[in-house]
Amino acid sequence: MRSDAKTVEEYFQNLPEDRIQAMNELRKVIKKNLPKGFKEELGYGMPGFVVPHKIYPDGYHCDPSQPLPFMGIASQKNFIAVYHMGVYADPKLMKWFVTEYPKHSKLKLDMGKSCIRFKKPDQIPFQLIGELASKMSVDDWIGLYEKNLKKGK
Repeated sequence: MRSDAKTVEEYFQNLPEDRIQAMNELRKVIKKNLPKGFKEELGYGMPGFVVPHKIYPDGYHCDPSQPLPFMGIASQKNFIAVYHMGVYADPKLMKWFVTEYPKHSKLKLDMGKSCIRFKKPDQIPFQLIGELASKMSVDDWIGLYEKNLKKGK
């Protein structure tokens, strides 16, 4: 579900009532734990955290006019999603997350490549998401992104 919001604030103002608390908590825990340098902005119809062009002028290879995406959160039709590009790009980080998840939730992990889905807003392991957000600096992400980008060429 892509939002028509023009700003992060507008996105949050238009959330369904049953998603407001969880989405606000996700935003808060990510902002608190995310290393310095990432910037919050609306992208791809959802609030996200990116490496701004002033730090990484090349931008996102799929659309260089866009900053390099890192994390995003979205209220989808049937779930709340946390998108974390580092989990997708770094097998060690993926292994860490998959191992840690059962320590923080009784629910089965529902995950795609970079998408972690939560069907029950009251069951989101906020502490774990905060820890995940803290695991990769801007420089770490740029280095990993470039390494994987070159590998794909």
